[in-house]
Amino acid sequence: MAAAGLLFLSALYAFQKPFREYPGVEYEKFPLPPDYQEKTEWVFARLMYPPVGTYYGGVQFYGSWKEGGSNWTMDYPRSDRHLVQAVRRLTRLHTRSAEEPIDLDDGDVYDWPWLYGVEVGHWNLTDSQAATLREFLLRGGFFMCDDFHGDIEWRTFAASMRKVFPDRPIVEIADSDSIFHTIYDLSRRYQVPGMPALEKHNTYEKGESGKTPHWRAIYDDQGRVIVAMCHNMDLGDSWEHADDPEYPSRYSDLGIRIGVDYILYSMTH
Repeated sequence: MAAAGLLFLSALYAFQKPFREYPGVEYEKFPLPPDYQEKTEWVFARLMYPPVGTYYGGVQFYGSWKEGGSNWTMDYPRSDRHLVQAVRRLTRLHTRSAEEPIDLDDGDVYDWPWLYGVEVGHWNLTDSQAATLREFLLRGGFFMCDDFHGDIEWRTFAASMRKVFPDRPIVEIADSDSIFHTIYDLSRRYQVPGMPALEKHNTYEKGESGKTPHWRAIYDDQGRVIVAMCHNMDLGDSWEHADDPEYPSRYSDLGIRIGVDYILYSMTH
């Protein structure tokens, strides 16, 4: 029996995928925290996705989006790990210090019930990926997306989201919704800008259509938020630059509180 048990555990371990890292748009060979493989209650899972094009800022991506260096790696992994440290300090949630990149084609998204997508104004989900994301959400998963701006990026985002949920409306989240009151009372919110906007002395990007921040959602049949969209803001930058004296703390303060509320909401609703 002992030998059989060891054989089972060895087989189980063989199917577990090792920690994965990829080169990012902004960072490569970012130092790993010593406890990055710790088994915990919650892990920051970052969505990998194919982009609409192969260029960013006039520079061509290196290789396939599956190899990193694409839109989905914006702010990665610094942003993820800063938010994780905030979750550790501000909650009792047992949290891994490093993120997990998730490829919907691999079929392991169901092991990571909270998922974050950045720059989704550039994504281009295949039909198969959309079907997997829909199944993940209907099984109780939660998807938060962020850092997309203006009408053009909204339309690109909505085109793939319609593949995921052609029959579920996207609505503005009411201030009274419990997602804004899980730990922090977020009735008073404001636009959270990215560093590039602040360098131009703005809080918005992409012209007039990027000026108004929107907290939007898709709900399931039980009235639970399953997709939370932060449009016309850049929470990822507010996490990434939380330790940067050039980035105003009021934006990181709100960005982190939104992230914490969304995470705890996803685990309690």
